[in-house]
Amino acid sequence: MSRKHRPESPPKSAPAHAQRHKRSGKRGRNLTAVWVGLGVVAVLAAALLLLRPKSSAPTEVTAAQAYEKYQAGVLVVDMRTQEEWNQGHIDKSILIPLDELPNRLNELPKDRDIVVVCHTGIRAKEGATILSNAGFTRVSCLSGGLQAWIDTGYPVQQ
Repeated sequence: MSRKHRPESPPKSAPAHAQRHKRSGKRGRNLTAVWVGLGVVAVLAAALLLLRPKSSAPTEVTAAQAYEKYQAGVLVVDMRTQEEWNQGHIDKSILIPLDELPNRLNELPKDRDIVVVCHTGIRAKEGATILSNAGFTRVSCLSGGLQAWIDTGYPVQQ
């Protein structure tokens, strides 16, 4: 049994100008999707930058700058231990040892300048970072600590 094969006819297609329009419409939708995607990525990136927690290094002040602030009424917070405090401290400063600071944040005003102090400045940097991360915006730490304060000749309460 023989089958007659018909020669295949080319598929019916739209006129050439209609095919071009169809392709450009698809390309336009793809470009729109790319631009929308880029816009979403840009908005997300901006949100991440704006909303990320601030964990920058605390502002350090010299003993001379700290003394100027002290004379202007800054709150000095000492991060040392009670034993270190008893050996000498800046007059009118308050003692909040570094290990107690996270539990005593409510004792400090957020609307006042604060200078954080320790013996050499290391704990003061940690304390200032804790305060900054807790929303305190007017915090600095004494570079070189109480030792720099004493070496410069500023008064210490015994």
